[in-house]
Amino acid sequence: MQSLEDYAEQKKPDESCAVLLGTDWRVSEVIFAENAAESKTSFAIPDEQLISIYETAEKKGTDVIGIFHSHPASEAYPSETDTRFMHINPVVWVIYSGRDHMSRAFVLKPGISEVPIHVE
Repeated sequence: MQSLEDYAEQKKPDESCAVLLGTDWRVSEVIFAENAAESKTSFAIPDEQLISIYETAEKKGTDVIGIFHSHPASEAYPSETDTRFMHINPVVWVIYSGRDHMSRAFVLKPGISEVPIHVE
């Protein structure tokens, strides 16, 4: 978890993003992604990088189980844009608040529900 939070701090003032690979809701690999939006309030993983990440997951026999991104200056809670994308990508969404220096995880079922983060 610390590496994701450190990455988010390094990318300030822009949002950072990463994709979490694993099985059975256990993260086995973090793939840091480019934020093509280069924005303080949104992120966009380039299509070619996202395709490559899914191919990597398939080759390794894992799944994309989560999406990480940061909110550099606001709370770790899904924005309206995040919520729209959660419908398209129904995985765990981990959000880091650069303001509060904390991460929280959320799923959409059918509303937004927070889920615990366990670091081993």
